[in-house]
Amino acid sequence: MISRIARSKTLFAAAALLLAACGGAAPPAPTSAPAQPTPTEAPKPTDAPAPTEAPKPTDAPAPTEAPKPTEAPAAPAEGGKTVVVVTAEDSVSLDPSRAFEFVPGFVHKHTYQTLVTFPDDSAAEIRPQLAEKWTISDDGKTYTFSLNKAAKFSDGKPVTSKDVLFSFMRLKNIKGNPSSLFAATSIDKIEAKDDNTVVMTLANPNPAVLSILTGSFFSVMNSEAVKAKGGTDAEDADKSDKAEEWLNSNSEGSGPYKLVKWEKKVEVVLERNAAYWGPAPAIERVVIRNAPEAATQKLQLEAGEADIAFDLSADQVPSLKTNDKIKVYEGPGNVVFFLLMNADKAIGKEMADAKVQQAVRLALDYEGIKALTGGKSATPASVIPVGFIGAYGEDKAPKRDVEAAKALLAEAGLDKGLTVALDYPDFSNSGVNFATLAQKIQADLAEAGITVELKGAEVGVWLAAYRDGKSAFTLSLWGPDFLDPGNYLEFLPEYKVGKRANWTNANSDKAIQDIRDKAAVATAPEERVKLFGEMQDFLQKNGPFAPLLQAGTQIGYSSALKGFIYNPAWRVNIALLDK
Repeated sequence: MISRIARSKTLFAAAALLLAACGGAAPPAPTSAPAQPTPTEAPKPTDAPAPTEAPKPTDAPAPTEAPKPTEAPAAPAEGGKTVVVVTAEDSVSLDPSRAFEFVPGFVHKHTYQTLVTFPDDSAAEIRPQLAEKWTISDDGKTYTFSLNKAAKFSDGKPVTSKDVLFSFMRLKNIKGNPSSLFAATSIDKIEAKDDNTVVMTLANPNPAVLSILTGSFFSVMNSEAVKAKGGTDAEDADKSDKAEEWLNSNSEGSGPYKLVKWEKKVEVVLERNAAYWGPAPAIERVVIRNAPEAATQKLQLEAGEADIAFDLSADQVPSLKTNDKIKVYEGPGNVVFFLLMNADKAIGKEMADAKVQQAVRLALDYEGIKALTGGKSATPASVIPVGFIGAYGEDKAPKRDVEAAKALLAEAGLDKGLTVALDYPDFSNSGVNFATLAQKIQADLAEAGITVELKGAEVGVWLAAYRDGKSAFTLSLWGPDFLDPGNYLEFLPEYKVGKRANWTNANSDKAIQDIRDKAAVATAPEERVKLFGEMQDFLQKNGPFAPLLQAGTQIGYSSALKGFIYNPAWRVNIALLDK
């Protein structure tokens, strides 16, 4: 059997190849097959965070003891300690099997737990959470997880393999947006071998499966409690499950907090879980308030009305740094903004033409877009963010060529130009305002002869049209569902974002279909890097997408907060903070 450490070394070897290609220092790749160490046990929830650099492939972490059940949390200070977070709320549902946006993921990080997770301060390796250890079969298809017997839900019920099985099958059978991530795992069968053992069999080896399992959509739910509220994991769960309304205002998880209120587009309220099986967090109450605009978030942070602001813009940072009551985290983000041009001629019309799609890519002022955003933003070479395994660096980012764009439009019979509506949400993310970015795109494309009419919409209305593939031309973003380049296969024909562009096997080149199918199952690091390189080469000249910007991250927070740690998967874990 191959341990999780052996699989982690494979991922680090791929990271080494990428860093070497970019000229950065990288840990040495193993010169021979790694040994098969004994799987480690789960660290305590309060363990100090791992170093920000990934461990060298030849280093094997020392085993740690499983967390012990804790006493009931100590009484909070007078009035309790509350952390107020302001962000642009994008929630459609707070049901873990249905939610697929940032705010729900942030809520679920605190109210539920997954089999495995990342370190507190990075995504450099996979660590235990509800599973204290696991093994992987030699063929890479069978994963056997041993659950931590100390884990329990907020009602005191122990977490068992039946809860894992129910949660995973409900995710699959709800058939909501996140169910695509179940398909992405290649899970063929899940079994509850005994109360504390889960056996998961894949149809094909999948190098990204453990990263996928860290996602909040794989939250383990209290099956008995959810069933009591009308929940089911039956094959017809998309029609017969009735638990969503309950789960929109209550949580049935094992995390350090409980969901007690959700007023859509207003606020989400979490309270400390008195039955939490790990050490009690110092913060008793978490309030997540909707503030769509970066300016509003900055004002509330400066006024002391908010403790954390997630969506600040880069131009707000200098003034905040002069305020000794506020600290600012700045770093590279992993959200990519892009244009989608519908490949269905009945919907996209001119935008479905391959020459028009390439003309749009050539007409964009990438340097101007990056300058408009500022901060730690970057121009990605394709849809895969700079810094991911196999991703090209900014040295291969696209360059503007307005004359070439005009020539392509002429070849498409549009030498007099064309007019098209650009859909976008009235929303901000990562400090980037969609309306401002849309205006820049409008100005850029006008220089090439493309007249853009701006059509902003409420985020829920826009999201429905985008997900249903009804937009001819739309401005969107992609935050990774899991931190692996395999997630970006979703932009290819017949996959999730590809389908939103109506890009199918019928109207796409066989070359990209072959790359897609090989990359989906490749496990060797060198082969993966090669295939994702071929994918990026293809997408720079073909396909219905035009990547625009990889936004930086600016998070402001109160100097009164202690223990602030940024993580690229969930940004901040409130359970690690004090005030």
